[in-house]
Amino acid sequence: MEESPEIFEHKLSLRNLRIEDYADLTEIMDRAYRAMDEIWERDEIRSMITRFPEGQLCIEDNGKVVAVALSLIIDYAKYGSTHTYQDIIGEGYLRNHDPNGDYLYGIEVFVHPDYQGMRLGRRLYDGRKGLCEQLNLKGILVGGRIPGYGRYSHEMSPQEYVTQVKNKELHDPVLSFQLANDFHIKKLIKGYLPIDERSHGYAVLLEWNNIYYEEQPEILSQRKSYVRLGVVQWQMRLFGSFDDFLQQVEFFVDTVARYQGDLILFPELFNAPLMARFDQEDAADAMRSLAEYTEPLREELMRMALGYNINIVSGSVPEYRDNKLFNVSFLCRRDGTWDTQYKLHITPEETSSWGLRGGNQIKVFDTDVGRIGILICYDVEFPELPRLMTAQGVEILLVPFWTDTKNAYLRVRRCAQARAIENECYVAISGSVGNIPRVENMDIQYSQAAIFSPSDFAFPHDAVADEATPNTEMTLIADLDLDLLKDLRHQGSVQNMKNRRLDLYSLNWLSGGSFDPTGEHS
Repeated sequence: MEESPEIFEHKLSLRNLRIEDYADLTEIMDRAYRAMDEIWERDEIRSMITRFPEGQLCIEDNGKVVAVALSLIIDYAKYGSTHTYQDIIGEGYLRNHDPNGDYLYGIEVFVHPDYQGMRLGRRLYDGRKGLCEQLNLKGILVGGRIPGYGRYSHEMSPQEYVTQVKNKELHDPVLSFQLANDFHIKKLIKGYLPIDERSHGYAVLLEWNNIYYEEQPEILSQRKSYVRLGVVQWQMRLFGSFDDFLQQVEFFVDTVARYQGDLILFPELFNAPLMARFDQEDAADAMRSLAEYTEPLREELMRMALGYNINIVSGSVPEYRDNKLFNVSFLCRRDGTWDTQYKLHITPEETSSWGLRGGNQIKVFDTDVGRIGILICYDVEFPELPRLMTAQGVEILLVPFWTDTKNAYLRVRRCAQARAIENECYVAISGSVGNIPRVENMDIQYSQAAIFSPSDFAFPHDAVADEATPNTEMTLIADLDLDLLKDLRHQGSVQNMKNRRLDLYSLNWLSGGSFDPTGEHS
C-alpha cells in the first residue's frame, strides 16, 4: 500500500488556481470524488479563472496542486432555495457569475486521496470565508450532497437522514464536514443533481453567514435601480477668463442637479476654448499651457459635486507632468472622493499636433449608482477595453469625445452602439459643437450626444435611450433602468456576455499595463 508523504516533507500553501495547474487537477479528479462523475474540462477551468479568478482556490504542496475549491458569485434572489446544480454552474463555464451578486456559491471541492486526513478541505473553506469577508458578501452557499443516504434510503426518508446527521446520530462524509465548518441547513433540495445516485439526486442547501457583512449605507452607497444621467452637448465658445468658463460649467451642473440627476457627463477637452489665451503658433505649447488649469478645474468640480450632490465626469482635460502630456478624465463623486481615467489610445493627429501620450491603466469605478467605466473618444473604438470592464460589472460606460466632422463622429457613435449591444450595458457619448476661432486644431466641431442601450424588447426599439439635436447646445436627461440589464443578461433574446466561448478564446490584460477593477483615488 502506497504511503502518504511524511508530515515534515510537506510545504503547503493556499493560492489562486492557474490554468497551468490543469495537469495536477486531472490527476486529482481521476482519483477523487467529482460531483458529476466526470472531470472538469480544460476549457471549463479556463473560463472559471477568466470570469472569477479570485474564487478559484487551490492548495499546493512543494509546487504540486493537491486540493481545489471552485466557486462563483450569485444574486440569491434570482435562484432562491430551489434550484439545481446545473442552474448554478451555467454549463460548466460559470456563465452565471455575477460580480454584483450577494453570495459566494461553492460548486466543488476535491482533495487528492493521498492527502485525506490532513484537513485540506477545512483550509479551502477557510480561504472561501476570507474571500467572502474581503468582498463583503452576505455569506457562502453550497449544495451539499448526501452520499451516505444511499445506505439508508430503504429505511428512512432523506429528511429523516439529514436530521440524524445534524443530530450526530449518523455520519455523512459531505454533510457532516460542512456542518462542522459552521454551515447551517436552509433546505433539502430534490433533483439537485439527478445523476448523483448515492444521494438519490438530493442535496442540502447550506449557508455560512458572514458576520462581518456590512449593509451599504442607504444614501451614498446602495445600488440604485434607476440612474438619472445628464449628458451635456457643449457649445465651444470663447471665454474672457477661467471664471467665465467655470460659470458655464456650473450652469449645467446646477441644471441637471435640479432635475435630481445622479450623474453628469461633459465632453472631451471641453476647456479647449481657454487655449485662445495662449500663442497659437505652437499648438503643442498651447495645449501644455492649457494644462495649467487642470488642477484648479478638478478642485472646482469637486466643490460642485459636493455642493450639488451629483457625480461629475469631467469630460477630459490635458495633464502635463514629468514632461509628458496626457488626456485625462476626472470622476468627481458626490461623497467627496475622486479618481482619474487616462486616454489610452492616441490618434495620429493628437500625436503630431500636441505630442499626447497614452495612459497604461484602465479602471472600473464603484459609485453610489453602480459600477461605471470611462473611455475617452478613440478608446471606445477598441472593443477589448469595454469587454474587460463589463466583465468586472460595469453597467454604464461614459464616453466623452471630440470630433470635427460627421464621418469622425459616426466612428464614435457606431462603435459606442456596438459596445452597448455586445456588452449588454448603457453607453453615453458627449461631444461639443460650434466653432472657436483662434484655437489651432480645435476650430470646428460636430456632435450629436446620445445614450445607447442594448437591443431587446425591454429597451427602446432603436436601442437609443435619448439623443440630442445635432450641433445644438443642449442637455440630455434620461433614466436608465439597471435591473433591465440584469434581466437581459439572464433572460434576454440573446445573451452575449453569458454565451461567450471562453473555451475557444480569452482576453487578458498584459503585465505592461494595469487593470484596476475597483479604482478609487482618494
